Amino acid sequence: MHIRTSFPYETAHEDVLIPLPDGTRLYARVWRPLTDEPVPALLEYLPYRLTDWTAPRDWQRHPWYAGHGYASVRVDIRGHGNSEGIPADEYAEVELADGVEVVNWLAAQPWCTGKVGMFGISWGGLNSLQIAALAPEPLKAIVTVCSTDDRYDNDMHYRGGSVLAVGMHSWASTMLTFASRPPDPAHVGQAMWRDMWVKRLEAMDPFVHTWLSHQTRDAYWRHGSVCEDYGAIRAAVLAVGGWHDPYRDTVLRLVEHLPGDRVRGLIGPWSHQYPDRGLPPGPAIGFLQETLRWWDHWLRGRDTGVMSEPALRSYVMDAHPPATTYPSLPGRWVGDPAWPSPSVTPISYALQGAPVQVRSPQHTGVEAGRFRPLGNDADLPPDQREEDARSACFEFEVPEETWVLGRPRVTLRLTSSTPRGQVTARLCDVAPDGASTLVTRGALNLSARHGRDQAVPWKPGSTEDVVFDLNAIGYAVPPGHRIRLSVSSAYWPWIWPQPGSEAGFVLDPTGSTLELTVRARESMPSTPSIGFEEPEESEPLGVAVTTTLDEPRPERLVVRDVGAGTWRLEVDSSGGTPIGGTRVYPDGLELTEDARETYTIDASDPLSARARSAWSVRLHRPDLAWDARVSTTSDTTCDAQDFITSCEVICKDGDEVVFHRTWKKRIPRAAG
Repeated sequence: MHIRTSFPYETAHEDVLIPLPDGTRLYARVWRPLTDEPVPALLEYLPYRLTDWTAPRDWQRHPWYAGHGYASVRVDIRGHGNSEGIPADEYAEVELADGVEVVNWLAAQPWCTGKVGMFGISWGGLNSLQIAALAPEPLKAIVTVCSTDDRYDNDMHYRGGSVLAVGMHSWASTMLTFASRPPDPAHVGQAMWRDMWVKRLEAMDPFVHTWLSHQTRDAYWRHGSVCEDYGAIRAAVLAVGGWHDPYRDTVLRLVEHLPGDRVRGLIGPWSHQYPDRGLPPGPAIGFLQETLRWWDHWLRGRDTGVMSEPALRSYVMDAHPPATTYPSLPGRWVGDPAWPSPSVTPISYALQGAPVQVRSPQHTGVEAGRFRPLGNDADLPPDQREEDARSACFEFEVPEETWVLGRPRVTLRLTSSTPRGQVTARLCDVAPDGASTLVTRGALNLSARHGRDQAVPWKPGSTEDVVFDLNAIGYAVPPGHRIRLSVSSAYWPWIWPQPGSEAGFVLDPTGSTLELTVRARESMPSTPSIGFEEPEESEPLGVAVTTTLDEPRPERLVVRDVGAGTWRLEVDSSGGTPIGGTRVYPDGLELTEDARETYTIDASDPLSARARSAWSVRLHRPDLAWDARVSTTSDTTCDAQDFITSCEVICKDGDEVVFHRTWKKRIPRAAG
């Protein structure tokens, strides 16, 4: 990583309040080049608190853009950070309407040319797409990283029509904690912060209530899903993803459905991170320089050659032994002129053998790895041999090197004795020594087999063919290895188990197939050559991290109670602070976070599933004698009829409790 200290422009930054039509003001930080000429503006729009939580990351890129002649602006959405107003659900209409107002406000500033771009990762990438679909006139281009075009089937809530236990629960508890954090008196004033905080807290309702109340792909999920109408997007779109990010399919769909003269796709080996940050797996690229080419083309009218690049640039990873982290993965970049690519051919493999009863233990899935990897040491799936042993497996020889690029598909002929259940398929690369590396996977709620917008119970005893896609991947399987398709009836804690699913199903290989999207091999390097500059960023903010002498706890710990037959997965989900550590910012703010998720299940009982999260946050300014604390717990269990949720929030100003509320709710299991 190169730290850039010299730029074409000197820069300055200031914090401002952006007015909205209803009188609410959004807190923003603006980095600008010191020039008398107006410049284009770039917007990143998030709920993640620009004065503390994302500040280190913001300083890596916003000053860099300003140094290259752009006004780079980071804005906290309504009700978060130091912005006024009440928090809303994710991607609510008010959030998107506010975003349009911010785009228009930026374009109207005397220092702006009237042309605006948006960028962001995850939440910021999603609302960039969604605001682009609202088509404010000044918004000419976006860069959307690790985002989704489909809020129902390609986000943190559901997958294949099944409840994502590890996604929905953890994300709901995380956002409950974020929404509970106070404004900072150093920025909003000591006379205002507490009143703003209490108003927010009194209006809160845990997101999990809403998300679990919409278990099929209804109007709630169609809102904000740009796949409903790709044609609404008028801005140019650079879509970026990573093969170790759960949202990567969106890149392929955007390249497929948006006009080829204003879309480009880029997929590397990365996790859920910006590709310049150097977090595993690499290799990292000069992503800021790549986006500068995009902005210069679309916002300044310069010929940077960015639209001469292939429509899709993707990294085909070489085979690698299973591990939970990789500093860098070998492979090669390939370019395709369109998606679907003329160089990709679907090849079907027929499953062989007699019908097999698939009755996976309920803890199948404990070796799945983190749903949304962030570059941590324990994020990725370990050797899959134990998971394969809990599944029905079918293997295929690889006589020559085979490049898989795209979304594999399975057709499975199933007979179920119960009306509800789920099926998970994993594609693994099996080395000659037997090591099993997870390549990709997919899941289907059997009640969603006729469409994600409906729940159709299975007629007990009947046989049907079900078809579903696995997540997209770029992977080269070498000769001498075997491709293994592993099929299970459980996948906890990714997939919340259905009542009665312990009975499993019968899988008949006759009529069942695995379809691989096989790309034509080409010489290395690719022709024309695809390359990137070395990664660089602006100078870091200078946040110090203090730690204690406490023994560090594991990032992911699996505990088996042999006598009780239960399995427990414990996950550290802290927001970037070492356990027991505190981040100390240059302005004196001290931020301490601690979070732990626990997922338990009885190997034989799908109704024993339980997810629990506990967060504690302290925001402390010694110079202002400010000491705010937030503690949240979230718990989800189930019976055959309902999900049962319990959430608690305790907020303190020093030793004084300013808010304490508990929510308990039963939500019918309509489909999940």
